[in-house]
Amino acid sequence: MTTFGYGLSRGRVELLMFVRDRTALIFTFLFPALLLLLFGTIFGKDDDQAGVSASHVYAASMIAYGILNTGFITMGAGLALDREDGTLKRLRGTPLTVTAYLIGKLTLVLFLSIAEVVVLIGVGALVFDLKLPDASHWLTFAWLFVLSVVACSLIGVAVSAIVRHARTAGAILNVPVVALQFISGVFIHPITQLPNWLITVASIFPVKWMSQGFRYVFLPDSMKSLEAAGQWELGRTAMVLGAWCVIGLALCLVTFRWSESDR
Repeated sequence: MTTFGYGLSRGRVELLMFVRDRTALIFTFLFPALLLLLFGTIFGKDDDQAGVSASHVYAASMIAYGILNTGFITMGAGLALDREDGTLKRLRGTPLTVTAYLIGKLTLVLFLSIAEVVVLIGVGALVFDLKLPDASHWLTFAWLFVLSVVACSLIGVAVSAIVRHARTAGAILNVPVVALQFISGVFIHPITQLPNWLITVASIFPVKWMSQGFRYVFLPDSMKSLEAAGQWELGRTAMVLGAWCVIGLALCLVTFRWSESDR
């Protein structure tokens, strides 16, 4: 069996284990959707532009949060747990390579992210009348989704190296996730309400570009005036997310270890 084949086989195991964990299954899908319902209901009557309510903006922006929550936290916490309970140590004695193991994890994240996005778009469309985009925007959605999932997952793998105990993974990983939502235009829109230096900081990280890209996909073109640069900047979005994919991969190669004794 090839490395990719081993990876897909491991991915099937990861999916089965996740589905059997009802607590993780419920909170992974329901928490972002719950936040969307809360923000959309509380601020839904506020109009950023004629015909576009705040609930539409949140529905588009929260897709970025859903992918980050699924990719970054699931990957980071999952690796920390596998390392602590000895799963990685046992897998090290099998034909499974690091690449195959990570393909398996990425397969899990990819399926979860697709399901998460379907739930969020469904809530946006059914509850808040979010209009679905045309074919050309769906093409943008496709490459934006893939780059976002890969970047967030690889960063999650790299950050898992600093998580020494699985029980603290949630607390450690949620700090950057929550902070980035507030400074990246997900929870606060328009992002121009924030100080310029904070917008500059947010521009370094992928979440700002992810949320901006998804707003392009689902919102009318007139909404670009509320972005930091007054434009959608799709080219820059692709470059930043691509750069984070490369950075994340490099960090994975440097930081990945099978057990705590490998430090």
